[in-house]
Amino acid sequence: MHASRLKFKKFVSRIGNKEKQFSDREGSPVVLRSRGIYLLPNLLTTGALFAGFYAIVAGMKGQFEHAAIAIFIAMIMDGLDGRVARLTNTQSAFGAQYDSLSDMVSFGVTPALVTYHWGLSNLGKFGWLVSFIYVAATALRLARFNIQSEVTDKKYFVGLSCTAAAGVVAGMVWVGSEFDISGRHLSPLIAVIILSLAILMVSRLRYYSFKEIDLKSHIPFVAMLFIVLSFSIIAWNPPIVLFLVFLMYSLYGPYFWLKNRFHWGTKR
Repeated sequence: MHASRLKFKKFVSRIGNKEKQFSDREGSPVVLRSRGIYLLPNLLTTGALFAGFYAIVAGMKGQFEHAAIAIFIAMIMDGLDGRVARLTNTQSAFGAQYDSLSDMVSFGVTPALVTYHWGLSNLGKFGWLVSFIYVAATALRLARFNIQSEVTDKKYFVGLSCTAAAGVVAGMVWVGSEFDISGRHLSPLIAVIILSLAILMVSRLRYYSFKEIDLKSHIPFVAMLFIVLSFSIIAWNPPIVLFLVFLMYSLYGPYFWLKNRFHWGTKR
């Protein structure tokens, strides 16, 4: 009876540890741990994916303000999942791949389709080709980032991030909806903006990544006041403020390149 109880306890312990034991060809025991995924960071990634998909549906229905807001919500979710994974030490290869696929939908396919329905559909074949170029540039940008993430300087992005490019698109659509501006009246300008963002994403221009900001470190009291002021400015007029912020950030890369190329601001 004692031996039976001991075997039962070992069996329960093996199930609790989620382990399966097998033997190799030589008869030696081999323990295989069951694989799982971390809930919290991947839940945030799923939220970003859901927001991106909802933006597509809203754009197809002509609800462009809702679509733009959903893209910004996806950006918040996408910014949180990586931070949470690092803070809680729940980083994984699965999470990295899942995040990349979510970015492709939320910040590649979604902005392209929303912009197409808002202001490019009246351009015919040229309109959807512009949208496709944006999607392809996003895919190339993400693929390059995935293979270079371990060897490049984490202080800078190489090329405009697809998140920032989506911020420009979402801000532009939101401003148009806020002021009742039909994108079809500005189709040539919108096409130029979309193509420019695509070029910036696949370019070699450097953009500050903000990854050096330590959320666990102490900050001066003045910095906290600046953060409160920033939120107040965004709340004053979210469409215009967010559009201008992301537009200026997208222009930072060309400005930084021109500054180094022509030595602006250096004494000779």
